[in-house]
Amino acid sequence: MMGKFAVFILSHGRADNVRTVKTLIDGGYSGEYYIIIDNEDEQAQEYIRRYGDKVIVFDKLAISRRVDTADIMMDRRGVVFARNASFDIAKQLGLDIFLQLDDDYTCFSYRTVRQRQLKQYRAKQLDRLFSAMMTFQDDTGALTVALSQGGDFIGGRLSKRVRDRVLRKAMNTFFCRTDKPFEFFGRINEDTNMYVTLGSRGELILSVVDAMVNQATTQKQKGGLTEIYLDSGTYVKSFYSVMYMPSAVKIGIMSTTHKRIHHVVDWERCVPKIINQQYRKQDIQEAGGSHATEVL
Repeated sequence: MMGKFAVFILSHGRADNVRTVKTLIDGGYSGEYYIIIDNEDEQAQEYIRRYGDKVIVFDKLAISRRVDTADIMMDRRGVVFARNASFDIAKQLGLDIFLQLDDDYTCFSYRTVRQRQLKQYRAKQLDRLFSAMMTFQDDTGALTVALSQGGDFIGGRLSKRVRDRVLRKAMNTFFCRTDKPFEFFGRINEDTNMYVTLGSRGELILSVVDAMVNQATTQKQKGGLTEIYLDSGTYVKSFYSVMYMPSAVKIGIMSTTHKRIHHVVDWERCVPKIINQQYRKQDIQEAGGSHATEVL
């Protein structure tokens, strides 16, 4: 691991079902982990009974006062508060880098094309995988990097995302540097709100397609974000990102077996791009960009 590192598992109302802990252990992770909960969680004492000093509790009201939720509701449900609190917690623990995870992961895996099929293989050495991700983050200078999700593989081996191998987004899993804090925005869809907003400002935010995280179905389990999703629906969830980046995000339909409303990002309008050197003007290239413009 590069520097002092720990995994943060963000949880709420699932003291008896923090699947990610077992998934980390089964995957060979040997480092520190902490379960981050808020002081408004009715199951706080049960978390502490089960996990002891692995549980860290933050003041949700205090954090909410500095978070832009993009609405005027008083409802403090949502993981955006824990995501932002994590940077303070990491600093207090003296960490150099930390990984934010949700609490419902069933496995980590690798994705590769073999025999003309997109294959999936369970990751059994998570220490090596996490180290590789941190090296990738350091080498690219990215603000944060993430593993891919199941939805990134719609279309199979011939999809553009599989061919690209690196995506300009980050969701669910965030490798974060304590010395480079950033904010998450919006009561829900906070990860998308973050990467479209900060990405439009030139921040490099990336997902690696070669490795992914498998999750339980969000709206089929108790606790976490399930209640807020069921209350407002995916249309409202997705529209938070439209509010933050209306020039590049719209509402669309995710083309799966069970079609559902989802945000659609127009990447041509969302993030700046590096222009190939072949398009550089010759006179500027020869002068090294140092020639002056005459002022009339």
